Amino acid sequence: MADIFHDFQINAPSEKVFQAISTPAGLDAWWTEHSSGVPEPGSEYELWFGPECAWRAVVSQCVVDRMFEFQITSSDADWMGTRVGFSLDGNDGTTNLRFHHTGWHETHAHFRISSFCWAMYLRLLKRYIELGEVVPYEKRDNA
Repeated sequence: MADIFHDFQINAPSEKVFQAISTPAGLDAWWTEHSSGVPEPGSEYELWFGPECAWRAVVSQCVVDRMFEFQITSSDADWMGTRVGFSLDGNDGTTNLRFHHTGWHETHAHFRISSFCWAMYLRLLKRYIELGEVVPYEKRDNA
């Protein structure tokens, strides 16, 4: 198994970060084109990345303002069964975010590309939370 990890600080309280990583409005601002779901354990999320990529995930962990994770249940073969999660540690208006995407079966090209893409998307997350910047979905690959 192979895993992706990224740790960084966001200059905002954990409550604001949690909203951005767990609610459809938050996810749509930096990652998905469109999503639906409720941030509570067992809830199913629909993650829309265009007509070829309509994926689903189930919330496996949710502790408000502290942790959010879902397991991918419908996707391409490489992402199936993987877990995408965020741990938050807020202190004095800043939040240390620990990101993971675990359970990859091998470290092939798609794994390496996804690791790079996560770094880029997490940068958009930080810009969204700190600056209120929302990059249009079709421009996110080059933002």
